[in-house]
Amino acid sequence: MLQVIQAIDRLTTWVGRSFAWLILLMAFGMGYEVLSRYLFTAPTAWAYDMSYILYGTLFMVGGAYTLSRNAHVRGDFLYRLWKPRTQARVELTLYFVFFFPGILALIFAGWKYAGRSWQYMETSVFSPAGIPIFHFKTMLVVGGVLMFIQGIAQVLRCIVCIRTGEWPADVRDVTELEDQLLEQGALDSDNGAADGAPTTGGNAR
Repeated sequence: MLQVIQAIDRLTTWVGRSFAWLILLMAFGMGYEVLSRYLFTAPTAWAYDMSYILYGTLFMVGGAYTLSRNAHVRGDFLYRLWKPRTQARVELTLYFVFFFPGILALIFAGWKYAGRSWQYMETSVFSPAGIPIFHFKTMLVVGGVLMFIQGIAQVLRCIVCIRTGEWPADVRDVTELEDQLLEQGALDSDNGAADGAPTTGGNAR
């Protein structure tokens, strides 16, 4: 079970990190638009389409990566007070009641939405450049499928926690500021206790 979780995490990590480069592409594109518009009075016809296509793609595809890091926003003022097994039971229930039905609705609706767009090779109506957007609408399906796959890993995490009483370790490549401050506070507290501890002479046993 842990191997399945790790395999899914590796997949969403690879996808999330790969698509994260879209941020740089979007930044360079918008920077060029600003210079062209305000320095040379020659605005581009494609900047607006580029911005929402790249950002929207990053948002949809990055959802699974964010879920794998347990980084989606949640009101956890009660959740954090519960024991791990209680957390896992509640999460497991909510995944089946809300998460999977919502994601399946996104996948099926997105499939129809993108399919119609592919039929007539839809282009953007927001600019005269005629930027193709049928591939962009396909990202609805891609993002939904990735979220569904990552949801399976999260369900397996819940099952492991219910069995063992502890959450399996998450992949940690980015640490929230709150967690960093808590860890630093714990280290400072330990160091302060060690500095203030009495010492004894001779060989310690």
